[in-house]
Amino acid sequence: MSKTFAEMQDMYRKVVSRFSKIELNPWAAQGAMIELSKQVGELAKQVMIKEKYYALTSEVPDVDTKLGNEMADVIAQVMRLADHYGIDLEQAFLDARADEVQYLESRGV
Repeated sequence: MSKTFAEMQDMYRKVVSRFSKIELNPWAAQGAMIELSKQVGELAKQVMIKEKYYALTSEVPDVDTKLGNEMADVIAQVMRLADHYGIDLEQAFLDARADEVQYLESRGV
C-alpha cells in the first residue's frame, strides 16, 4: 500500500515519539545530525558492497534490502531535522525542484 509523503512523516514522528521515551538524552539538531552522519556512513557501506569495492569472498545476502533500509534511514533523519527546525519538507522539496527547473530552462535545457 502506497503512502503519501505526509503519511510517511507522520509515521516517523510516531516512531520518534516512542524512541524519545527510552533515549538517554533528548535529541535536538545535534543528535539528529550525528545520527544522519552515521546513517550516511552505513548507506555508503552498502553502496560499496553493492558495487563490489570490498574483497568479499561471496555475495552478501539481502544487499538490496539493506541498501533500501539505509536510504530510508537517511530520509528519516532529514525528516527529524526538518521537524526540529519547523521546515515543511514536502514544500521545500517542491520549491527546490522548481528552482532547478527554472535554472535548467535559463540554460536552454
